[in-house]
Amino acid sequence: MTEETPGFDEKPEVPSGAIPEDAVPQAAGPDSSEEAGPAAPAGDLQEVALTAQLDQVRTALNERTADLQRLQAEYQNYRRRVERDRVTVKEVAVANLLSELLPVLDDIGRAREHGELVGGFKSVAESLETVAAKMGLQQFGKEGEPFDPTIHEALMHSYAPDVTETTCVAILQPGYRIGERTIRPARVAVAEPQPGAQAAKADEDEENGGPDEG
Repeated sequence: MTEETPGFDEKPEVPSGAIPEDAVPQAAGPDSSEEAGPAAPAGDLQEVALTAQLDQVRTALNERTADLQRLQAEYQNYRRRVERDRVTVKEVAVANLLSELLPVLDDIGRAREHGELVGGFKSVAESLETVAAKMGLQQFGKEGEPFDPTIHEALMHSYAPDVTETTCVAILQPGYRIGERTIRPARVAVAEPQPGAQAAKADEDEENGGPDEG
């Protein structure tokens, strides 16, 4: 009786519960972990996202703040412009109204000079002058003041030896203004120094030893 030698195709018996060798996963090689690289923690990624969102919010806030400041400046300029226009319109309206009353005020002035401002006419005239003054009307123009072409209108001209510059010697019609606005210049008669009078005076002072010293 001959003994049979087991062939190579026969597999040894595997105990129950044991894992075959070909079923065991092989460990990854040393190069696989290096190629993947270290994984970033989830907390860091969330912090980066929050920082980016915060930057966007800050940018939007700065833009809205700049828009609000620009609108506020435009509104302030609009208010100032409206107020300036309102004052200008009011001044023009008052000036136009008082300009129509100037002939009446001239008549009142002439009546006062001739002593005709009496009785009820005097009361009405003074009331009208009071109302005009409350509206800002101011009278100007006096005899003896230097002639100023910006507020005086010369209707008469003469020479006088006792003046050293062009002077208002008579007020033919008083001037009127409202604030800095002149609504009618003062109509005046002016006198200029007599031609040659200053030269004669200088010669006289030279003959007398010069002008007197204080």
